[in-house]
Parts: sequence; structure tokens; C-alpha cells
Amino acid sequence: MGPGSDMYRQQILDHYKNPRNYGELEDPTFTHVGENPMCGDEIRVDVRLGEDGETLEAVRFRGDGCAISQASASMLTQELHGMTVDEVRDLDRDDVTDLLGVDISPMRIKCAVLAEKVAQDGIDIHEGELDVDRTTTEDDED
Repeated sequence: MGPGSDMYRQQILDHYKNPRNYGELEDPTFTHVGENPMCGDEIRVDVRLGEDGETLEAVRFRGDGCAISQASASMLTQELHGMTVDEVRDLDRDDVTDLLGVDISPMRIKCAVLAEKVAQDGIDIHEGELDVDRTTTEDDED
């Protein structure tokens, strides 16, 4: 690993220690919770959609977990702001690992994608396309 990976590790630690968009959103359009039982991570994502009902106007998260899950949530909420619900749905694990900038081991990938899955499921629940109380990474394939 080169010097660039150290920069990304520092970025992950910075987002873990000083998360962006951490907290509760007043008057969210929807809120959804998810967990990664293998690691003990839990994330709650609040989203407010714009007047068009399609654009993410504001995103906040809160939760507990490992550095990867919390840093990923922090970085992802920065990216989600201004995206449409369809753009959020189109995100995949590669988009999240690209944000993190480091190789993620198979054991940690569920930590990294938790916030993405929670946001996507929250949209689907809000639009009546999914009926679950919580998102879990337990059944995700590695």
C-alpha cells in the first residue's frame, strides 16, 4: 500500500471522530434504521425530500458501530445531499468503497455498506415498495 492509502485511512478516522451530518433531522420525510448484527453496527438515517419529492434536500444519521460503518455513513450523507431517489437506488457497494478509498475486507464490507442499504430501503419503504421495520445486512451476500 502506498502513501495514498494512509491519507484515506486518516480520512476514515476523521469522519469517525468528527462525523458530518450526525444528528437528528427536524421534520424528516422519512426515517429508517438498520443494523449489521455481525459487527454490532446500527445506523438511523433521516431524509428530507425537496418539494419535487425526488431530491434529497437534507440527510442526517446517528448510530453506533465500528469506524468503517460510522465513517461510511458520514461520507455517504455528504454524497446523498442533492441526489435523486433514483440515483440513491443506483448506488452499489463499489460506490461506497470508492468513497472510503481503501480496500475493504469481505468481513467488513457489510459495515461499509450499511448506511447505503438503510437509505435505499428507507426510500423504498417511503414509496410503498418495501415493508420492513429494519434493514439488516445479515442476509446480504458477501
